[in-house]
Amino acid sequence: MLTNVEHIGIAVKDIASSNELFTKLFNIPHYKSESVESEGVNTSFFKINETKIELLEATNPESAIAKFIEKKGEGIHHIAFEVDDILAEMERLKAEGFTLLNEVPKKGADNKLVCFLHPKGTNGVLIELCQEI
Repeated sequence: MLTNVEHIGIAVKDIASSNELFTKLFNIPHYKSESVESEGVNTSFFKINETKIELLEATNPESAIAKFIEKKGEGIHHIAFEVDDILAEMERLKAEGFTLLNEVPKKGADNKLVCFLHPKGTNGVLIELCQEI
């Protein structure tokens, strides 16, 4: 079951300048930076009350973020929803006809297991499921 919006992912070209921009916008500094080698990204997190904003900068020109920016430019990349049991939720959504981009959860940023739903089945929005490890 989807319990709440865990974070909103924003693709950026330059994480350092984006950190400065969002620090000014939110009037708070980012609280965490992390490299996710398997996804070819550097991440930076801001937290506003219960909502997290994740900035994503490509470290590999073949990464999904690099391709997204090349095709669409900087902007909202995905919306992540927290789940209590990612395996059960993946099975439920698969049975409902959604296409999963990965058949098993993988380790993502912020100490989470993650799985993505194909945006063609979610009105063009890339949806991420995430569960605390």
